[in-house]
Amino acid sequence: MSDEHATVELDVTEPEPRRRLSRGARIGLIVAGSVVGLAALLVVADVVARGIAEQRVADEVRANLPAGVEGDVDVTIGGLSVIAQYLAGTMEQVSLSAPELVVDGAPLDVAVDLRGVPVDLGSPVERLEATVSAEQDAVNSLVQVPNSTGSITLGDATVGYEGELELFGQSIAYQVTATPSAAGNEVLLEPVGVEVGAGGGSLDLSGIVERVLGGDPIAVCVAEHLPEGIEVTDIAAAPGVVQVELEGSEVTLDAAHLQQTGSCD
Repeated sequence: MSDEHATVELDVTEPEPRRRLSRGARIGLIVAGSVVGLAALLVVADVVARGIAEQRVADEVRANLPAGVEGDVDVTIGGLSVIAQYLAGTMEQVSLSAPELVVDGAPLDVAVDLRGVPVDLGSPVERLEATVSAEQDAVNSLVQVPNSTGSITLGDATVGYEGELELFGQSIAYQVTATPSAAGNEVLLEPVGVEVGAGGGSLDLSGIVERVLGGDPIAVCVAEHLPEGIEVTDIAAAPGVVQVELEGSEVTLDAAHLQQTGSCD
């Protein structure tokens, strides 16, 4: 019996040497890494700059509030890069929020949206839009319906007020329900319903109703409570509260201009 030897052949392949990056590729990676790092630093710098700018604007707005107006103001600067906007000299959008602003003792909720805000607040803002919300007590402390004898009541899309008329030597009280509408410097109250107090004897009170309903709308001046150049564009009443929309163009927000209120003359 003969011994047989099996021969096994192994195919051993040498591993390919690791390819080395070319000099150009290495430089490209370094540049890309540097760009990413620089972009991250710019983002961080812009976040910091945004916070500083918002605080600065808030401080200036509070310092420029007219006499009789006080409260905290929160500021949010919109747009992409605050640094780029600052270098350009104009902020694209600045939002102000003052939910507990007090005006001549009346608490108001005020939100303001500004467009085209110069870095120097001594220059005019391109566009201003604001929303002011006030409860019934605040409204009564700030405005009064001409020739009315009582307080204002706020209902569902209506405003109520009281008055008196002389009829045949007697003073007759009446209560009016009116719909409010915005008219720039004024708010117009259009009577839609009248309740008249009982008159003595057989006194005919229909004349009072006709005079109230048939007359011109009652104009309530609001410009005297607003900085010059700002007008009422919309008003919405609800039970116990009213919301007023305001707009203005080329309005300057420094102390001198905010002290100048409008008029209805």
